[in-house]
Amino acid sequence: MADPQTPLALPDGTRIHFEATGEGPAILVANVLYGQSSLFSGFVENLSGDHRVITYDLRGTGESSRHGPYEPGVDLADLEALLDHLGGAAAIVGVGDGCLRAVRIAAARPDLVGAVVATGTAVLARARQPEAYGLSGSGSVLSALVTLLESDYRAGMRSIVESANQGLTEEEVRSRVERMVAHCPQEVAIARLNIWRGDDVMEEARKLGVRLWILHYPGNPWFPEGLADQIADVLPEARSEPIDEGPFASPEQTAAVVRRIAAGG
Repeated sequence: MADPQTPLALPDGTRIHFEATGEGPAILVANVLYGQSSLFSGFVENLSGDHRVITYDLRGTGESSRHGPYEPGVDLADLEALLDHLGGAAAIVGVGDGCLRAVRIAAARPDLVGAVVATGTAVLARARQPEAYGLSGSGSVLSALVTLLESDYRAGMRSIVESANQGLTEEEVRSRVERMVAHCPQEVAIARLNIWRGDDVMEEARKLGVRLWILHYPGNPWFPEGLADQIADVLPEARSEPIDEGPFASPEQTAAVVRRIAAGG
């Protein structure tokens, strides 16, 4: 069993920091490019009662090596190496652009990954008329966000936090922004966001068939629940399930859904 106290050392000298909590079938969280694992503490605590839950820092962020390259193929290879190191996972829970990495590795290595649980509709962002289906599918919005991040990184991060978490207090917003800035350097966020702007995993998502689950919920302008209406048309074999609110705002509900999916549906 992989030692969670020892970072994964890759051949190019990169060290990937990961944490594993609990015992049982492995569940890996593929985080959004700027997110910290602490955001999932309630989910990890709940699910780790009967599963081994793994979180990790992308290269260039958190406690992983602070260098690139920051490219889709490199991030995918890092994730593949981590899964090989861990012995695979019953499911990967994807967050934001982490959904895209999860879909790609599950399609390429079905021997390593059981199901993919996409928290939100990120996989569908470019499936149909993207400008009409949320901020993540809008080229003009993402372009403006990149420009803001380049000119004022904290202001850009604040815009992300406020748009996706409208119930936070001013103190909570400031605290989260500071943690995001410390976790993910400016050049890393900009590089990965530029990749996200043109990324499309629909071909790989179709290959997953019933192994892909999409959890959709109201209130997130980046991945609007309305996109769930497109699932049956563009991914006819994928399964979808509504949840009451953001997946980690309601950790007990999300953990229960992931637990069921990892057990075979």
